[in-house]
Amino acid sequence: MDRLWYLSKDRVMIKVLFVCHGNICRSPMAEFLFKKMTADRGQSKLFEIASAATSQEEIGSKVYPPVYAMLESMGIDPSKKRARQITRKDMDNYDFIIVMDNNNLRNLDRLFNGYGEEKVHKCLDFSSRMGCEVADPWYTRDFETCRDDITEGLEAFYQTLIENGMVPEK
Repeated sequence: MDRLWYLSKDRVMIKVLFVCHGNICRSPMAEFLFKKMTADRGQSKLFEIASAATSQEEIGSKVYPPVYAMLESMGIDPSKKRARQITRKDMDNYDFIIVMDNNNLRNLDRLFNGYGEEKVHKCLDFSSRMGCEVADPWYTRDFETCRDDITEGLEAFYQTLIENGMVPEK
């Protein structure tokens, strides 16, 4: 992906922030799935991974119960996660801001007026489904498809990092 020009290949750590509307469904799911993916590949020390919301609606809330249960069934403990809103400091600190849909993109633009937009990518834009969105299971109630879409985007993102020499292939 040509949009990775702003990162040097000799980085010590790659900082990734996943973002959705409330930070209780999709972005924490992406956060924990990517943490598991990098740990399973022995690469977790190369990453700082977190998630945040574009809204203030759920600040302080726990991961939404169906997502919590799904993560727990995979051996992931999301009990310490609390929803928080993205900040300008996040825009400075993270190398990748990965959003789930076009509404998230619009909300980031509203919050930061285009600031840091070179770091912002939609989750599925790394996959063969560029331009597609990860549907919000808050509305669809389809948590499995959401997980599958996010996993597809994460796998493609990880492969993009390998192809760009930012993560060693193992």
